[in-house]
Amino acid sequence: MVEANHRKGVLNDMFQIGDKAVYPGHGVGVIESIETKQISGRELLFYMLKIVDSGMTIMIPHDNANAVGLRCVIRKPEITKVFQILKAKDVEVDTQTWNRRYREYMEKINTGSIFEIAEVIRDLHLLKTEKELSFGERKILDMAKGLLIKELAIVRNVKETDIQKEIRHIFGKEF
Repeated sequence: MVEANHRKGVLNDMFQIGDKAVYPGHGVGVIESIETKQISGRELLFYMLKIVDSGMTIMIPHDNANAVGLRCVIRKPEITKVFQILKAKDVEVDTQTWNRRYREYMEKINTGSIFEIAEVIRDLHLLKTEKELSFGERKILDMAKGLLIKELAIVRNVKETDIQKEIRHIFGKEF
């Protein structure tokens, strides 16, 4: 195992040990180590990302980090845009079949973009005012809420309940 600190100057690393990063569909994690591994006779560099919520460790190839959507947590100034998306009411709610909406929402969540995750939450809450959500849609809503709340709480360095209160102020008691 070779840690990134020993390789400075050799690599222009996107992440350093201790950095917080977001892995699409899993949420915020911490880069615990940067290791080289022998794979098919080749030496490859991997980020070892421990997901905050589940404790799961994900091995992400350094050269593939962008392709899989690994990104830094958002910066504080970007939080305003997240709340603008959540507050937007003049959007068209998708009236396709629930399974087509489910697929589209999962695609948005799997991009790892906090802005797309905010859109999923907003759209499902708007849809919820018109009709009951399917079981799958409720699960997606819960997943999206968890991802969004966790990242915002980490960026602001506050409790998740503080973020929940702010979002509940936008959507009401159903959040």
